[in-house]
Amino acid sequence: MRLLILFLLLTNISFGQTSNRFDRNFDFENEIKNENLIDSLNSYDFSNIWTKTKNSLIRGIIGEDHQRIKLKLISITKKTNNLNEYLVTGKSSVKGTICDFSGVITLVTINKVKKLHFGVDGYYADKGIKSQGILIASYEFNENIEQKYSGTFKGKLYSKWYLNSENKIIYDDIESNSDSYMNNAFVGIWKSYKTLKEKKCNWADFRIPNANQDFDIGAGEFSPNEKYLDKGWENYSQAWIYGDKEAQEKERKMWWK
Repeated sequence: MRLLILFLLLTNISFGQTSNRFDRNFDFENEIKNENLIDSLNSYDFSNIWTKTKNSLIRGIIGEDHQRIKLKLISITKKTNNLNEYLVTGKSSVKGTICDFSGVITLVTINKVKKLHFGVDGYYADKGIKSQGILIASYEFNENIEQKYSGTFKGKLYSKWYLNSENKIIYDDIESNSDSYMNNAFVGIWKSYKTLKEKKCNWADFRIPNANQDFDIGAGEFSPNEKYLDKGWENYSQAWIYGDKEAQEKERKMWWK
């Protein structure tokens, strides 16, 4: 009986963590200053923060059944005639079907944090961080209409950044040791060209935003619930939960090449 109670307690904690991970990573009410600084900060180039993370660490879902989707942003170019827009090319993969896409990321708000974060034991305190914050952007990526099962990705993007001593925008992984850490959270929908049907489609670095509470049951790192393994997560589980070397090689494969 004690073991059952302990299991239920840990399960509830894990589910609660799942539902709150996005809020904890992008705590606008408590962490972020109200002022939108887009007009003063859009001259910086943010493109590097969206291609920083290894593709094997980017996790995504599509549909209510949480089918696995892989996405790769291949090129991102800041427009010279509009400082708020970035041209994007990339590829998506669902059940082995790969589609090319292109589109735009548009900056909407850029906010600074109320208090700088310097990581464990203040490691970054002397690294010359000038400012730190969160940006919100809109995105629209259009898959090649001539390819099978293609459509449009649309939604909001949430990213954490900091400005270093050389006046360069850097991907903010200072708190990456945190169990709930995520960055570059794409939250939105995918809409089929053919059927016009919309599906929830979310992806991010390390953890997946706004997934079902029972989906990610990992405490220290992402771990899909066994009930979702047949939705494209079986090889992932074999690779990173059970340490299968062959499965790991498959996960590392550059499928977009």
